[in-house]
Amino acid sequence: MIRVTVALALAALALLPVEVAAQAPSLKNPASLKEQAPPTYKVKFDTSVGVFVLQVNRAWAPLGADRFYNLVKNGFYDEARFFRAISGFMVQFGINGDPAVSTAWRSARIGVDPVKQSNKSMYITFAMGASPDTRTTQVFINYGNNANLDAMGFAPFGEVIEGKDVVNKIHTGYGEGAPRGRGPEQGRVQAEGNAYLMKDFPKLDFIKKATIEK
Repeated sequence: MIRVTVALALAALALLPVEVAAQAPSLKNPASLKEQAPPTYKVKFDTSVGVFVLQVNRAWAPLGADRFYNLVKNGFYDEARFFRAISGFMVQFGINGDPAVSTAWRSARIGVDPVKQSNKSMYITFAMGASPDTRTTQVFINYGNNANLDAMGFAPFGEVIEGKDVVNKIHTGYGEGAPRGRGPEQGRVQAEGNAYLMKDFPKLDFIKKATIEK
């Protein structure tokens, strides 16, 4: 009887529509990660220099908070390097160590969140290109008071509430990225992932694991 039941269950799974399987949560399928975040949630970052905790407030920037929630929950930031860290300005991360995953997310843009909070010290914000509708996965934590970013459309969605001293320990020795500085070239980070960073920028600090706190 047990064998018959198992066989029937397997047969039922085989009959599931292809689109259902395609939408199974996967880091290589951005369309499958669309869960709405809670009104507030905390994220614990276990890093190479210690632990810090963020509190995200969805009301500040709902689209950014939702995207960040899905990325953290599904392990996108695990093993990611703090590839752009500039003393007194900000520290940036959010390019996955696997180039195949990075490629899947490069065009997965989210809409525009109005700026409701200022870019204060230790507030976290999505990075973007020339306009706010280019946000995907990269974020930065402000070291200083970067209120000048507010008018450009950079919308903070959370803040560091524990471990600010840890954030300040992140290695900033490489400075700005190439070609303007000595740091990593973003195009190569996207194309080569952690292999490039570990070889050419071994002092970069990194996220061991990021988790949603219960």
